[in-house]
Amino acid sequence: MLILKPNCECCDVDLPPESKNARVCSFECTFCNDCADVKFDGVCPNCGGGFVQRPIRPTKHLEKHPASTVRFNKDHAECASYASSISR
Repeated sequence: MLILKPNCECCDVDLPPESKNARVCSFECTFCNDCADVKFDGVCPNCGGGFVQRPIRPTKHLEKHPASTVRFNKDHAECASYASSISR
């Protein structure tokens, strides 16, 4: 079952379970559309795999199988400009 990570691991934008903006690779690395397509050109920086739109878990199943609340962030050179812009 998918973890449904709550954020883009690059720019940290929120990606709630119902988001159509979430992209995942086969290892569930999770990025927003912009980071996946623009910063990483459709190739996961962690595993080299491709991205697909993350499926949306129906609301009726979220109570029994909730999305993760643990935020994931990783250091990628492509994300450095974002990190430096928010630390000012």
